[in-house]
Amino acid sequence: MRSLLMATLIAGALVVPGAYADRPATRQKAQQKRIDEGVESGELTKKEARKIEKKEAKLHRQVRKDRADGGGMTARERAKIEKKQDKLSEQIHKEKHDSQERK
Repeated sequence: MRSLLMATLIAGALVVPGAYADRPATRQKAQQKRIDEGVESGELTKKEARKIEKKEAKLHRQVRKDRADGGGMTARERAKIEKKQDKLSEQIHKEKHDSQERK
């Protein structure tokens, strides 16, 4: 019984970091969807969308660089990326809810 419990705990510990490691890509896709929906609904102007997408592309390049420079992303790199994604998410929200509308 004890060995079954240990095997379960070890398997769980191996699964969680793998799922967490791809969080930046998952968030990037979700944010891109929000941008697309904002443009489609008229909440975002094309200029606002381009500005946000430019920042999104820069962040995506940073994620690829951090992953490629040896052994994936460190906890510090991941935290830095998540903070930048949080700021980008706030900007998307702000731009979608300002008084500007697509003409």
